[in-house]
Amino acid sequence: MQFRSYMDEALVEARAAAARGEVPVGAVVVSPEGVVVARAGNRTRELHDPTAHAEVLALRAACAAAGKDRLPGHDLYVTLEPCPMCATAISFARVARVYYGASDPKSGGVERGPRVYAHPQCHHVPEVYDGIGAAAAAELLQAFFGEKRS
Repeated sequence: MQFRSYMDEALVEARAAAARGEVPVGAVVVSPEGVVVARAGNRTRELHDPTAHAEVLALRAACAAAGKDRLPGHDLYVTLEPCPMCATAISFARVARVYYGASDPKSGGVERGPRVYAHPQCHHVPEVYDGIGAAAAAELLQAFFGEKRS
């Protein structure tokens, strides 16, 4: 099977989040058959919910669609390195692979910070691929925060 990136779909969700005034992070969940089964962008401000990160919302929607609390064989594409909360949720959902765009030196939980998947208490460790669409994701984030600082 040839690799196909779904990061463009995640970037669409990130741009929509930015348009709503949310931090521009987007995520999509892809089934083992290569079908996008859920998509989401950050909605923490809109929903007044600190857990309404793109990854969590996409996982919730994918699990609801599957009628299960786990997503074995599924892939998650997200525009920013997952935070510790999202990395843990990804593990609990038993997602097979995580593809993320931009690194998050301040709040990342996968390759930086607490490195959730490196802990022996982590029950499931997905395959992780970073840098997929990193330039576009980083540019979107920089523009968003640059505008906020202006």
